[in-house]
Amino acid sequence: MSMQGKTVFITGASKGIGRGIATEFAKHGANVAIVARDKQAAKSVADELVSNGYQAIGLSADVADKASLESAVNEAVSIYGRVDILCANAGIFPSAGLEEMTEADWDIVMNTNLKGTLFSVQACLPELKKSAAGRIVITSSITGPITGFPGWSHYGASKAGQLGFIRTAAIELAKYGITVNAVMPGNILTEGLAGMGDEYLAQTAASIPLKRLGSVEDIANAMLYFASEQAGYVTGQTIVVDGGQVLPESMEAVG
Repeated sequence: MSMQGKTVFITGASKGIGRGIATEFAKHGANVAIVARDKQAAKSVADELVSNGYQAIGLSADVADKASLESAVNEAVSIYGRVDILCANAGIFPSAGLEEMTEADWDIVMNTNLKGTLFSVQACLPELKKSAAGRIVITSSITGPITGFPGWSHYGASKAGQLGFIRTAAIELAKYGITVNAVMPGNILTEGLAGMGDEYLAQTAASIPLKRLGSVEDIANAMLYFASEQAGYVTGQTIVVDGGQVLPESMEAVG
């Protein structure tokens, strides 16, 4: 699945899943635009990739601010001449129970996770329309569309909303040859998940049929497929990458 000569614009790419996506796209030959609110963090990841012989730049943008995204896209185009692939990966998951959740708690998650998806697509769309094989791949989650977790009702709603978004977006953008798909990660071992503690990690791994947490490379591989030439006839679809986590009815089924 060569990405040689293509430019990929990845939001939320300075750490976690986004950093893993950036690394794998770079290894497959893409020009990688690493986008994060913290420009220094984005630049640090880009510098590391460049030191390993890959093409990468670090850019600053807040996905809840369309103007900053448009500026970052313009900067990527000024350097690489094009944007062929958008990986809309930026997302946050602060915990807030229903009874205590404030309007501000709700809004910050929706603005980043859901409105940020829309703004990322809109900012990249003029360049994606020029590409011979424009691709949009969104990082959703099993939480919301399939499962639930206490304290994450706003997060779950935002992730389910992304799936509703891709189905209509796929129809509207098909006339430009642009495909729109989503990857739905389960529990992936990132800095954020590690912060849940060793006991949580061990219990979660035990509940997964494959008996391990996912890696950022597992998600990146699914992203690479959706972004590839081979997936040119796949649009409006989702793929769950969770080691079988959503399958068992109970822990007894896992064995």
